[in-house]
Amino acid sequence: MSRVSILAIGAHPDDIEFGCGGSLAKYARKGHRLFLLVLTPGERGAAAEVRTGEQDAAARVLGVEEVFWGGFPDTSLTVSVALIRRIESVIAAVRPEFIFCHFPDDTHQDHRHLAQAVLSATRYIRNVLFYEGPTTQNFNPQVYVDISDTLAAKLEALEAHRSQVMKTNIENLSILEMARSFANFRGSQGRVKYAEAFHSQRLFINIG
Repeated sequence: MSRVSILAIGAHPDDIEFGCGGSLAKYARKGHRLFLLVLTPGERGAAAEVRTGEQDAAARVLGVEEVFWGGFPDTSLTVSVALIRRIESVIAAVRPEFIFCHFPDDTHQDHRHLAQAVLSATRYIRNVLFYEGPTTQNFNPQVYVDISDTLAAKLEALEAHRSQVMKTNIENLSILEMARSFANFRGSQGRVKYAEAFHSQRLFINIG
């Protein structure tokens, strides 16, 4: 099978790892090319240089080829021509076969607005899948990826975001515990031990 390019898009450092880190690690192990686009440095959660450094460390764990940055301020993403054009510019550079992004129904405005911009920016992309996060709502997935063999890589990538590990807003619950619980729950739905689940905007199935 020929190598394909995968683009994962997130509003903040650690969003992508939580939503699809196990699937990305699986792609990397199969020899495919991984790219990330992170639209803000997450400076409301810790210093920007800390968050961007953590993101780079997590990307190395997953086998990412390049991290693109959007340069937008944390918590202030809006659906705008500038945001759509930034996403389109990275799509043009990467030419991805698959794109992963936040699900549009989300209580965090950055996640919600980014997903809406991605709908416009990916209107000509064949495969677009939305992942879930801790603030996702009304998520009804149709696509599952067995990450039983890459859960450890997903958790290691999340742990690289050291400044965020305990920032779940739930007492004594780490982001690692939460990610494992999500993976276990989606795995049970998909009849495997651990899985990541996705809502499909478009998904082409190749036959032959």
